[in-house]
Amino acid sequence: MAFLLLSSPLPFSRVALLLKLPSRRPCFPNPSPFFTRCRRSPSPSHHPHHSQLKSLCIASSSGLKPIARSMAREDVLILGIETSCDDTAAAVVRGNGEILSQVASSQADLLARYGGVAPKMAEEAHIVAIDKVVQQALDNANLAARDLSAVAVTIGPGLSLCLRVGVCKARRIAGMHNLPIVGIHHMEAHALVVRLVEKDLHFPFLALLISGGHNLLILARDLGHYVQLGTTIDDAIGEAYDKTARWLGLDMKKGGGPALEELAQEGDADSIKFSIPMRQHKDCNFSYAGLKTQVRLAIESRKICTENNPISSANPDDRSSRADIAASFQRVAVLHLEDRCQRAIEWALKIEPSINSLVVSGGVASNQYVRTRLSHVVNNSGLRLVCPPPSLCTDNGVMIAWTGIEHFLAGRFDPPPPANEPENYLVDLRPRWPLGEEYSQGKSEARSLKRARIHPSLTSIIQGSMQQQ
Repeated sequence: MAFLLLSSPLPFSRVALLLKLPSRRPCFPNPSPFFTRCRRSPSPSHHPHHSQLKSLCIASSSGLKPIARSMAREDVLILGIETSCDDTAAAVVRGNGEILSQVASSQADLLARYGGVAPKMAEEAHIVAIDKVVQQALDNANLAARDLSAVAVTIGPGLSLCLRVGVCKARRIAGMHNLPIVGIHHMEAHALVVRLVEKDLHFPFLALLISGGHNLLILARDLGHYVQLGTTIDDAIGEAYDKTARWLGLDMKKGGGPALEELAQEGDADSIKFSIPMRQHKDCNFSYAGLKTQVRLAIESRKICTENNPISSANPDDRSSRADIAASFQRVAVLHLEDRCQRAIEWALKIEPSINSLVVSGGVASNQYVRTRLSHVVNNSGLRLVCPPPSLCTDNGVMIAWTGIEHFLAGRFDPPPPANEPENYLVDLRPRWPLGEEYSQGKSEARSLKRARIHPSLTSIIQGSMQQQ
């Protein structure tokens, strides 16, 4: 009987597991018991939840049984670790949604110095920060690692070098204290974190996930079951904000997006007629590469020189020109979001007529102009706009811990890794990992999306496993 492994470090593919194909190495020294029952080893008495963990994860013909009856929700304590890109974050969250701690180490100085994320530098910064950040999260929660129910960690998508730091740290903690481990999809965490604060948000719902590396429109039908309505075919909106902010000489230490939004308030949004991307394509996919080119040409045509001339040193006329570009860019960038969201709402209502909410999450969701414009789209469609608080929009450990809680309570987690796992052990990282299956009408008519080295989607893995129970 096949069982879903979300965060296994093993080098064989998840498809091989589900199809029972031979792998290069066995799961465990004696793997057969795991496929009928996933439980902790029968000793350590120091763990307060030991007696309940035997029945946490049982595979049956009806699928994975929830563990709520075995373990009270408020007794669940999950440590979440996030290192997918440029922030080192950790948090401890209780099963009922109480945030016990939230700690993050920013790489803003590195971003300002290198003009973006430099993977090797980001990895080194994660290595320096990870132990302190995780320990601080535990200390702030007044807990020791042995008090935890499980450890949740981002395994993808993201930068491989960065993901590895968080996964290795999570496995060291889990192995040392005999804790289950939950592998988390970064974008699913962005979609689900709002359920921590909005207790009445139930499946199904529509979600727009917008950040520096992702633009994603998904229909969330259930936990682990997502339909991809649209994605970016080149650059994401957050990357376009950051690049435009840098070209305009803004202070990147507080983030390109916030800096540009602030400057745009001084400008005339109708002063430059940038073209709205992909108007001719009647789908829900995104493209910001062309708009970036338009911005660069506008800066060049106005002879705006930002080298050694940051916005803080600009004369009034120069500042006004930069503000006009910022405002015009933001207007068109968000109009592109509005177009795609309107079509996605129409598609989603055809698939799931009961949806009543659009969740907007990810770093760019903290932008108040974005929220205001999308609220008009949602209100005209009879839906409600739901956004996490700004502190939970950017990458954070809380969203990883909360998504870990959702899957843990559904019985989806891996057993504790070995306490003496070698430093060079091959861990499972998924830098390019789709969240859901692509909607047939949503396939891009524009240039092809890159598909090399993409893992099977989270949805296909979970649904495939459930069908084989």
